[in-house]
Formats: sequence, C-alpha cells, structure tokens
Amino acid sequence: MNKILVAIGITILIVGLLWPVISKVPFGKLPGDIAIKKEGFHLYFPITTMIVVSLVVSAVLWFFKK
Repeated sequence: MNKILVAIGITILIVGLLWPVISKVPFGKLPGDIAIKKEGFHLYFPITTMIVVSLVVSAVLWFFKK
C-alpha cells in the first residue's frame, strides 16, 4: 500500500512539473477521437485518447509491480 501511495505521489509531482510542456501537446485531439458539433448539441468522445491513457497507466503499473 505504501509503494502505491508513493508511486501516485511521484506521478502527480512529475505531471505537475511537466504541465507547461504537457499542456502544449495536442492531447485529447488525436485522430480517432469523435467530435460531433450540431446546432445546440456537442458530443466529444475521446476513444483514441482513452486507449493511449490506458496503455500508459498499464505500463506504469506494470513497471512498479516488477
């Protein structure tokens, strides 16, 4: 449990320090994300973004599990 909390804390720290760089990356507007804009209606479903985030989180968890 302690290792998980430390890993989460370090991850939050790294993301916070790198936020100026991360915010400039067009993440969330990747090819494959669905955006539907109609009059009075807006739908955004980030399929590709969710897959990329899932892969990154899985890799990080796998790395800390070893």
